[in-house]
Amino acid sequence: METFLNQNSVRDALGVGGIDFVSCSPTVYQAMLVDWMRNLEVGIPALLEDGIKLLVYAGEYDLICNWLGNSRWVHAMEWSGQKEFVASPEVPFEVDGSEAGVLKTHGPLGFLKVHDAGHMVPMDQPKAALEMLKRWTKGTLSEAAASEKLVAEM
Repeated sequence: METFLNQNSVRDALGVGGIDFVSCSPTVYQAMLVDWMRNLEVGIPALLEDGIKLLVYAGEYDLICNWLGNSRWVHAMEWSGQKEFVASPEVPFEVDGSEAGVLKTHGPLGFLKVHDAGHMVPMDQPKAALEMLKRWTKGTLSEAAASEKLVAEM
């Protein structure tokens, strides 16, 4: 990935000039240390109340931001749709006919546990990560799961 992204033709196409791509930049890491271990969840309910869509995802083998801890704070977060979110079913997140994860959604909130992935979901499961991002940005992340659920209920 780094070799590809550091090709001059790719850098030119992305418009990044001579900046080297690194998968885990120490410069970015140092700049983000001020956010380390801060509870940023406190501002999220207001965003949800305003209809801002939020997708929280985690690889099932992530040791840094484990899926269970992420699932717990998402479920415990107080907002007007909390009860409905907690009660909503988990449905398979399928990519190319195979289960790539487990998805839970209600209103603007979604939580996705990605199978066979660690902290770097896009590196571990690039096809699933791309499909997740494409569906989420199109607003169809839960629609595919909902239609699969309806077929399963027939």
